[in-house]
Amino acid sequence: MNTIEEIEVAVRQLSAQDRLRLAERLQDVLWESWDLQIERDAAAGRLDSLLAEVDEDIAAGRTTPLDELLDNP
Repeated sequence: MNTIEEIEVAVRQLSAQDRLRLAERLQDVLWESWDLQIERDAAAGRLDSLLAEVDEDIAAGRTTPLDELLDNP
């Protein structure tokens, strides 16, 4: 099974429950990739300007604590 098309055919043959399990596993892989990319970007300094902006917003009082947001939907 080497092509996307072959994988799609195989996925369509799975039960609904197995397709759901596969989707969950694929989502986990995607999140792991995302986490790795964020770590690489942070290590390379690509997030420094964003973090500085966040620090400025916090210092200027332009933020709301997360617990306040969660308590007041």
